[in-house]
Amino acid sequence: MKVVILAGGLGSRLSEYTKVLPKPMVKVLGTPIIMRIIKHYHKYGFKDFIVASGYKSKIIEKYFKRNHKNLRIRVLNTGLKTMTGGRIKRLAEILNKESFLLTYGDGISNVNIKNLIKFHKKKKNLVTLTAVRPPARFGGVKISGSKVKYFKEKSSLDEGWINGGFFVIEPKFLNFIKNDFTILERGPLEKVCKMKKLGAFKHQGFWQCLDTIRDKIILEQKLRLKKF
Repeated sequence: MKVVILAGGLGSRLSEYTKVLPKPMVKVLGTPIIMRIIKHYHKYGFKDFIVASGYKSKIIEKYFKRNHKNLRIRVLNTGLKTMTGGRIKRLAEILNKESFLLTYGDGISNVNIKNLIKFHKKKKNLVTLTAVRPPARFGGVKISGSKVKYFKEKSSLDEGWINGGFFVIEPKFLNFIKNDFTILERGPLEKVCKMKKLGAFKHQGFWQCLDTIRDKIILEQKLRLKKF
């Protein structure tokens, strides 16, 4: 099964780094985040990767020209202005009407990929996404007059579930993507959801995206402490 990594966005919220680098190439403790994602999939035996690049694609292409032992990594420039769905559609020929794995090039997790695939097959979904709890950002307070009556440090459990990437997708899903301007998370996934063919694999373990400097600090702290 091939693994597709979406790596074409501008990463404007991390502009301190993305002025000169595509976001998936931003290093987390010395290693580009995209390489950490690839290593996670490789741990479960996956060796065939397709990187759907766009912004500053040549930097990604140059990095993966190096020999990465036991891995096949192809970087395909899917266009600067192409949306997430459009990038996948451009890979239709290389995906060869086969089931595939997909994730974003800026999110790390310790999700069990084998269990994710088993869940997907058991439920006979067209698409399965990994649902995660977003990291908590603020504590909650209850105020009476000018006094704090109740204080609670916010837990990620208070945040609900969000799309954490790490998808399993059947080839028929590509029929729901019209063109370069199709956003994966809108029309296509919304339609599959209405069909009751969009599954959610709930992951209670570690997940962290790399959207801001704060996210980068959290990721590096977790790595140092070997939290995932």
